[in-house]
Amino acid sequence: MSDTRSATVLGTASAAGAYVMWGLFPLYFKAVAHVPAVEVLAHRIAWTMVLMAGVVALLRRWRRVAAVFADRRIIGSLALAAAVITVNWGVFIWAIAVGRVLESSLGYFINPLVSVLLGVAVLGERLRPLQWGAVALAAAGVGYQVVAVGVVPWVSLTLAVSFGVYGLIRKVVTVDPTTGLFVETLLLAPFAAGYLVLLTADGTGAIGLAGWVTTALLLASGPLTALPLLMFVAGAQRIRLSTLGLLQYIVPTGHFLLAVFAFGEPFTVHTLVTFACVWAALGLYAFSGR
Repeated sequence: MSDTRSATVLGTASAAGAYVMWGLFPLYFKAVAHVPAVEVLAHRIAWTMVLMAGVVALLRRWRRVAAVFADRRIIGSLALAAAVITVNWGVFIWAIAVGRVLESSLGYFINPLVSVLLGVAVLGERLRPLQWGAVALAAAGVGYQVVAVGVVPWVSLTLAVSFGVYGLIRKVVTVDPTTGLFVETLLLAPFAAGYLVLLTADGTGAIGLAGWVTTALLLASGPLTALPLLMFVAGAQRIRLSTLGLLQYIVPTGHFLLAVFAFGEPFTVHTLVTFACVWAALGLYAFSGR
């Protein structure tokens, strides 16, 4: 097997594995839904940083970290990536806690086509006419929901765009997954740690007050965050952005099934029409690639 093909196979497997884990994430965030979303987000950032610091130390990559901070372009790109992923994490955690898993599912169904458009606009990737038709069909589905329901699906659109932009940034920045993720969380850690310290000082933090199960779950947010992100970035750096976007359907399928069959969220006719348009768009895009 050639080096190029080996890299593609490894990248595809890494990305798919990350997507499977993310597809099951609503189960975890439902388990900590009694903790305020901002606090869960802060724990997720803080413990991921702690875990990644250990990984960087184990792999002896402190020189790479120093090199990142010495390069203004790279550190600026990673700071932007950190901000974007924080928005994505925060909205997702909140959506799961308040019972809007279907909306998050729709967002991650739209995300592959957002990634496709970003690949065209930024990386110069080209689309066939049928692929443009797929993008238009998905847009029509979102437009139908806006007109029929009278509400812009902001949760879905925020998740789709934020993760699409994060994937684009991490694809073009020449930093290995471990170093990149550590630097991202390190940049966010002062804000997260400061917030958690304030909660502790006020005696309102979940750690130590909500029971050992909740404490264990919050501490587990580090490895549960780091592992799929490392796998995702490893995949993003080895395969086309459009391929990466197409694999994304694994995540919303998991969310959709959990929302309907595990959490009992209502699935209306208007929602069905929107999902049907997006599903058809994904099918058309996949067919056009043959």
